[in-house]
Amino acid sequence: MSKAILLISCPDRKGLVAKVSNFLYTNNGNIENADQHIDAQTNTFFMRIEWALKGFKIPKEKISGEFAKIAHVFDMRFSIHYSSDVPRMAVFTSRFTHCLYDLLLRYREGQFNCVVPLIVSNHPDAKSIAKSFDIPFFQLPVAKKTKKSIERKELALLKKEKIDCIALARYTQIFSESFVKVFENRMINIHHSFLPAFIGSNPYKQAYLRGVKIIGASSHYVTKELDAGPIIEQDTVRISHRDSVADLRRKGEDLEKIVLSRAVRLHLSRKVLVYNNKTVVFE
Repeated sequence: MSKAILLISCPDRKGLVAKVSNFLYTNNGNIENADQHIDAQTNTFFMRIEWALKGFKIPKEKISGEFAKIAHVFDMRFSIHYSSDVPRMAVFTSRFTHCLYDLLLRYREGQFNCVVPLIVSNHPDAKSIAKSFDIPFFQLPVAKKTKKSIERKELALLKKEKIDCIALARYTQIFSESFVKVFENRMINIHHSFLPAFIGSNPYKQAYLRGVKIIGASSHYVTKELDAGPIIEQDTVRISHRDSVADLRRKGEDLEKIVLSRAVRLHLSRKVLVYNNKTVVFE
């Protein structure tokens, strides 16, 4: 059954839930899921509400315009999404392929509500993987002198394939500010560390030298500031003095797969709202 998902953020005030619920009730909407949150520090109200479109009085193409009348009164920022509109997700990767394998296996098993039309890499390592999953593979090597031209090729390719979001499965290149802006809050990265600690290229060695007792992984939206985007999902695992750097890397890679897949699923399910470089993640 086709469903609609409404995401809202606005200044908190009395009557918000009642007004939204009444909008759906008066138009014969059957609410199937609703979640809300108030940030007391900023007095901001957040809401995610999902309802069945069967029997809904307002045609799908007019719902946004009708709800905008309410949004204007309450100074709401809102977006409406439909279960019938399946997102198109590109996957970028480099030489580390554990996250790519995990995403594609989950995709094949139907765990993600999306289509993956292409895989992009700056190395050839993942070509055979893409072939085994019958997904077109594009190798676009990146060098300092060619970075701008490669990004233009990537953007043209993504536009041609009508890509809605990007999952970075351990893609090791840094995007320009202009590229990031095109996919603002739609490009999901996995960082092999529990941000904001141990940032940079070799967090496992940093953690090892510090003698930490837990390591982690963080998945976040990409922003122009490296590894500083809104965090969607994180997790940790305990380690001990007996663990080598290789042990830390193995345990960390297991976490990376889990954390990235969770973040991708949350994004595709329209369960994430970004504000002030933070996220509200609805259950």
